[in-house]
Amino acid sequence: QVQLVESGGGLVQAGGSLRLSCAASGRFFSNYGMGWFRQAPGKEREFVAAISGSGVRTLYVDSVKGRFTISRDNAKNTVYLQMNSLKPEDTALYYCAGTPTGLEVDIRKYNSWGQGTQVTVSS
Repeated sequence: QVQLVESGGGLVQAGGSLRLSCAASGRFFSNYGMGWFRQAPGKEREFVAAISGSGVRTLYVDSVKGRFTISRDNAKNTVYLQMNSLKPEDTALYYCAGTPTGLEVDIRKYNSWGQGTQVTVSS
């Protein structure tokens, strides 16, 4: 497993941007597929985006395609989520997660989780 710490959340107006970062510690970070998930109050945690260990392949939930970009820097053991054109419905606690099984959408495949960073988008 890897240990994960998210940062970069905050309060932003609709249409604005934020960049989330997730710093990982532990060995073999580049062997882990990484993902971002989010959980709004009263809702289940949902998949947002994922990236393969090499960073070549990515996946997104339809609601963020064209607005969010996931990337990683394996030299810095860090994964990012650039969020543009934010909407009030993007408001949630955002979690970074890692999986040893590659590029994954299934939340059950992730075995490493951060504590989350709050993103609030005002209308």
